[in-house]
Amino acid sequence: MKEGDTAGVVHIEDIEAHVFKVLLRFMYTDSLPEMEEEDVMCQHLLVAADLYNLERLKLICEEKLCRYISTGTVWNILPLADQHHCDGLKKACFNFLGSQANLSAIVAGDGFKHLCKSCPSLMEELVVTLALPLKPTSVPSLPTMSPAACRGNPSRSASAIVADTATGYHLLKVDGYSLIKGTPTGSFLTSTQFTVGGHRWRIKYYPNGDYADSAAYISIYLLLDEKASLDLKVEAKYQISFADQVKTQPSLKYRTVRTFHREGSWAWGYAKFIKREDFEKSDHLRDDSFTIRCDILVVCRIHTKETAEILPIETFVSVPPSDMNQQFGDLLETEKGADVVFEVGGQTFAAHRCVLAARSPVFRAELYGLMKEGDTAGVVRIEDMEVHVFKVLLRFLYTDSLPEMKEEDVMCQHLLVAADFYNLERLKLICEEKLCRYISVGTVSNILVLADQHHCDGLKKACFNFLSSTVNLSAVVAGDGFKHLSKSCPSLMEELLVMLALPASHA
Repeated sequence: MKEGDTAGVVHIEDIEAHVFKVLLRFMYTDSLPEMEEEDVMCQHLLVAADLYNLERLKLICEEKLCRYISTGTVWNILPLADQHHCDGLKKACFNFLGSQANLSAIVAGDGFKHLCKSCPSLMEELVVTLALPLKPTSVPSLPTMSPAACRGNPSRSASAIVADTATGYHLLKVDGYSLIKGTPTGSFLTSTQFTVGGHRWRIKYYPNGDYADSAAYISIYLLLDEKASLDLKVEAKYQISFADQVKTQPSLKYRTVRTFHREGSWAWGYAKFIKREDFEKSDHLRDDSFTIRCDILVVCRIHTKETAEILPIETFVSVPPSDMNQQFGDLLETEKGADVVFEVGGQTFAAHRCVLAARSPVFRAELYGLMKEGDTAGVVRIEDMEVHVFKVLLRFLYTDSLPEMKEEDVMCQHLLVAADFYNLERLKLICEEKLCRYISVGTVSNILVLADQHHCDGLKKACFNFLSSTVNLSAVVAGDGFKHLSKSCPSLMEELLVMLALPASHA
């Protein structure tokens, strides 16, 4: 399948540049970035993942696309799932179409007609799926059944509590504001009657407020103009604003539902809608006129209806955890594409320059920069490191994990030195964490020196914390290791004494 010209350029056809860029990043990181138009990008990536046999990426795209299934997209997603053998995504589409409401909306659209012509086999499969009998939710009488007869898959059903609503808005224009603003406090003007949700409404406008405490303000209210029906209760949400403030149809989702009725209030609104002084300086007032907009959402009926079962995405698609570390481990083991050889203690290890350079700035400088070492055969010789330590170090660089190790405490000390040299901060911290568990009377002197030499602050504090115990300190002082520590690291002794002199709360 090798393609390209003599310059080593591989030409990729039938994939857009921005899609290939994301695909390439996934192959390096095993994750996807945040994407604009995620649903569209995932469709392109799913096709690419199928072509390049990237099963995990394919499942990630399937999972994401399950969330975008709607009456406007299912006719496009379903054939994509069928063409690229995405069983989970296909089942999710069929589950969506199992709702009569969803199916009816799809059938009424042009997408369905196109789907029928282009994918007749899918239509046949859909009909078979819809023809499967539903498990009955109830039976008139139940005969006595044996426990064995009762076993099997659990019956499933679903319903939804639905609030039917009606929305609308009314514009009230006030011309000649300067002539009207002398209206006394408590007096109001009203809009004409208008209808939303089968109910009659008016807007009440108080130029000088409805009560004395709001006399410096304009008051605006929405009135249910059906007082003759004394037992009537209407639930509604509303928003009152200046018309020039509304650029798009407002959502009343987070507005409070108010009840309009005789026991509470026939009118709801704002006693202090805007301070009159501020209003007269604002841009809302132009040519001695302004317009008020009142948006209303009326709750018409709350009822329960049977629906298709809404199954979680995990029912259809399950994305496995990343196995990138295993893939890179296999790359190291097989040595395929290796372009550098290391010689350690008479043994050789093949590796990949780009992997090591990506993981360690020191290897990057050695293999690509001014520090490049090695002979004409491309062999890099490593001094001052044992073979078994380098082998574990190399595996960590490829897999970002450590294997189970015999004499873990000793190995971690060697690896910590190597991690500090090659600037592998995560490996260094892993070794620090493991060594904290091995601090004892017999090891603390050695570990403390190691921590100090390689700037391991956490490990050093753990050693000092161990020595803050009088029992532990007495046992260490009695040993030969302490005498050697005193002679070789006098600065550490000074630091230890300062720590011991601190009150317990500061130690």
